[in-house]
Amino acid sequence: MAQVTDGPGLYQVAEEHEELRAAVRALAEKEIAPYAAEVDEHERYPVEARDALVKAGFNAVHIPEEYEGQGADAIAACIVIEEVARVDASASLIPAVNKLATQPILLAASDQVKKLVLPSIAAGEASASYALSEREAGSDTASMRTRARLEGDSWILNGTKCWITNAGESSWYTVMAVTDPAAEKKADGISAFVVHADDPGFSVGAKERKLGIKGSPTCEIHFENCVIPADRIIGEPGTGLRTALRTLEHTRPTIGAQALGIAQGALDAAVGYVKERKQFGKAIGEFQGVQFMLADMGTKIEAARHLVYASAAATERGDARASFMASAAKSYASDVAMEVTTDAVQLFGGAGYTRDFPVERMMRDAKITQIYEGTNQIQRLVMARQLLK
Repeated sequence: MAQVTDGPGLYQVAEEHEELRAAVRALAEKEIAPYAAEVDEHERYPVEARDALVKAGFNAVHIPEEYEGQGADAIAACIVIEEVARVDASASLIPAVNKLATQPILLAASDQVKKLVLPSIAAGEASASYALSEREAGSDTASMRTRARLEGDSWILNGTKCWITNAGESSWYTVMAVTDPAAEKKADGISAFVVHADDPGFSVGAKERKLGIKGSPTCEIHFENCVIPADRIIGEPGTGLRTALRTLEHTRPTIGAQALGIAQGALDAAVGYVKERKQFGKAIGEFQGVQFMLADMGTKIEAARHLVYASAAATERGDARASFMASAAKSYASDVAMEVTTDAVQLFGGAGYTRDFPVERMMRDAKITQIYEGTNQIQRLVMARQLLK
């Protein structure tokens, strides 16, 4: 749990970060963990988690003080997500997606748009979702078909976005749409907008039936001549996709943090179980084969933690390696989460395959971290291109 600080020769997480971890962990164990299994079983939004996070001010810690937020740094935001994910991955998407959806606004929007959106999210009165992907434009984002055209003092949006996390629960949506279909480069014809759930022509589709993170609704959202004010564009026309890609440098570490939390939760559950489960007259944690598994799980988690925090700090300070490190953190931590949760199920034996214990849920939840915000195959392409520059 370390990160290079500003002081000479220091390599540690700041004391205030560890105090934050303790506070979030206490809240998560008391207010979120008791509902995690039931939230998953009934595929319902974790309202208890939302209310607890909002009350404690952990729902969007990254929003700057000038917009009535806490102005927490990138590592603090990762710690909040990690500690919530340790008990419930679905609930961790509340702070994670609030950051994902507002990061383009922070990077490129006018002060007017920032003042319109950010204070309500900081206060927990609203939440936000991010709308980039489409059915035929996943990794190939530049091939999106959603269109926006300027008519007088309004933008008119038409199209459908898919895989929208927390759709239906969010009030604000950061949306990418094509504004110049004739642009020589597809990426230069895409712009970003802020859409409100109450805007005419906006609607939310049915929920997806998913393997994991079942407490977080994932839906299509539809724009049918959806009318928004002209000043709700984020940045200049044609800069939307570049803003989206810059956003991912800030948010891929947070997905790494989510994966890290899932993995830590699975290891903690496994350690508790192997101390209690007896076979051949002794706790299975006394067998060397089990101990080796635990050691490897712990090593991978600790390596992932360092990489996630280092990547978050690199992005925040504008390090030239930020893009590489963000992709490395996201892909490595999510691969670790999948490996560790699979091993945790194995350590529980037959019990691990049942819903009586949390590790099967954690294993299902871990899988998505290898897919969303750019598949791990895409992450490796990003990293390789950075290395080859």
